[in-house]
Amino acid sequence: MPHESLTVVLPAYNEEARLGPALDELFGWLHGPGREALPLATTVLVVDDGSADGTAALVRARPEMASGELALLPVPHGGKGAAVRAGMLHAEGDLLVFADADMATPPDQLVPLVAALETVDAAYGSRIQPDGSDMRASQPPWRRALGRAFHLLASVWVVGPVQDTQCGFKGFRREVATDVFARQRITSIVFDVEVIYLVRRRGYTFRVVPIRWTDVRGSRMHPGFRLALRVAWDLFRTPLIHRDVQRARTGTGSHAA
Repeated sequence: MPHESLTVVLPAYNEEARLGPALDELFGWLHGPGREALPLATTVLVVDDGSADGTAALVRARPEMASGELALLPVPHGGKGAAVRAGMLHAEGDLLVFADADMATPPDQLVPLVAALETVDAAYGSRIQPDGSDMRASQPPWRRALGRAFHLLASVWVVGPVQDTQCGFKGFRREVATDVFARQRITSIVFDVEVIYLVRRRGYTFRVVPIRWTDVRGSRMHPGFRLALRVAWDLFRTPLIHRDVQRARTGTGSHAA
């Protein structure tokens, strides 16, 4: 049965400054070129992760709230992983995509991600291009170094062939999202790795989709010993806390290139 609806989940924590322009860009595309490029009834769900600024008020004041194109889900502050989980379990579209609230991935990249979901259960945006170039080259050197170290650990222990685990642009068929995110336990920045691991563990099909991306400054990640320890611990425990998870009956477990 063809998919008819899409929900875009945007986790937001103290994003008052960046969320307005991002929503302008997203709805501008959805109301313009996106009408033909993405012929699905599309709803945007902002998950306010306990923001202390005017994030929630900004969303409530948007005209798209009245039209039903925009919804707000306030949750207690629990981190990005917790906000994404809440949004993905609350969303009602046939297809669900979560994206960063700063629109680092432009709205038109929804098209290839949604196209992939016509044939696979999950689709992961990747900043690594088919020619091997990496759009993360625009990040500061310390971010790139941390990313390389992180991927080395994650690929060996948890995620296998997925190279860009931390791209904040991933899509799922709703029944798969409901299954996977209901099992998610990790709320730190490592939650993406846990989700990828669960998709593999449950035997769902997935595809890695190269996308365009821009480094939007203003990251709230503060590198340090405490963060490194948390990341290492969450990577280590991911397979352990899901050791009893069984393969889904409907999943094939194959990786679509």
